[in-house]
Amino acid sequence: MILQEEREMVVEYGKKMVELGLTVGTFGNLSVFNPKENLMAISPSGMDYYLTKPEDVVVLTPDGEKVDGDRKPSSEYDMHRIFYQRRPGINAVVHTHSTFATTLACLHWSIEPLHYLIAYSGADVPCIPYVQFGTYELAEAAFNAMGSDHYACLLGNHGLLTCGGTLPYTMDIAQQIEFVSQIYYYARTAGKPVLLSDDDLKVVLGQFQNYRQK
Repeated sequence: MILQEEREMVVEYGKKMVELGLTVGTFGNLSVFNPKENLMAISPSGMDYYLTKPEDVVVLTPDGEKVDGDRKPSSEYDMHRIFYQRRPGINAVVHTHSTFATTLACLHWSIEPLHYLIAYSGADVPCIPYVQFGTYELAEAAFNAMGSDHYACLLGNHGLLTCGGTLPYTMDIAQQIEFVSQIYYYARTAGKPVLLSDDDLKVVLGQFQNYRQK
């Protein structure tokens, strides 16, 4: 089976996405890119994560051409492939509907640097305006918001998008940004958050380069 390891990972982490409370039902999506093969494995559209098998995971080229799999790929496949086409080093994308990140997205609040874990995204987490789901316009808006130095953004009136070098790390980004979203919502509700300075952020961002195990 083409990209068997990557397809198995999509199945495993799809279940984790539900277990971690990052989405409900069949919503959200995730993918893994194999740069050597120049192919991506992406979750199928509208399937129960606990019923999805590796052969249900769809294999596409970065141009969106189906290579293997009988299922329909996620309707958001453009929002995955655009990162594999344009941003070297990005090998996984995770899209969630987690509660607090989605709440902020519906408020159109970008997340300011009130907690050092914002560094999982970059210096902040930008929020884009609402763009119809499943469109290339949404993919472009998300990509442009994240640029070359962000790893998360809020999709207005929709949810959260994260990207990274591996699927486990990209899922970790989604978890940490959901936590920061919760803290930011509570802090904004209680008053005015005290933000980290640019110098504080530079130190944190530097330390994050060596935080994880190789």
